[in-house]
Amino acid sequence: MPTRCPVCGEGTHVERVRCGACDTAVEGRFTTGWVQGLSPEQLAFVRVFLSCRGKIKDVEQVLGLSYPTVVSRLDAVVAALGEDVPPAAPPPPSHPPRGGQRRAQILDDLAAGLIDADEAARRLKKAQE
Repeated sequence: MPTRCPVCGEGTHVERVRCGACDTAVEGRFTTGWVQGLSPEQLAFVRVFLSCRGKIKDVEQVLGLSYPTVVSRLDAVVAALGEDVPPAAPPPPSHPPRGGQRRAQILDDLAAGLIDADEAARRLKKAQE
C-alpha cells in the first residue's frame, strides 16, 4: 500500500478495510500511523534493521553497506518520524589507520557524506604513497 501520494507526496489514508473471509467492509478515514511518514526505501531499511534486531553490524552485512551509511539511513528514518537526530559522530582521529583500513575509512567517509569525491580521491592517492 502506498504511504505517499504519487502526485503531491503527501501522506495517504485508508478509506475501506474489507475482511477476506466474510466480505464485511468497514469504511472511515484511517491512517497507517508512523509508517505513513516513511518512504518505501525507508520501510525496506526498517524491515532489515528489525530483522537484524537493531544490530548495525548485521545490517551492514545484509545490505552490503558501510557503518556510516547504515547510521545515515537510520538517522533519515528517525528524522522522518519527527524525532531529533543526534549529532554526527566526531571526525576520525588525526592519526589515521594504515593500509587497507585507511582506504576503507576514506570510502566510509565518502559514503557518509563527510567528504566529497575530490577529497576522497586526494586522500586515496596520498594513502598509496
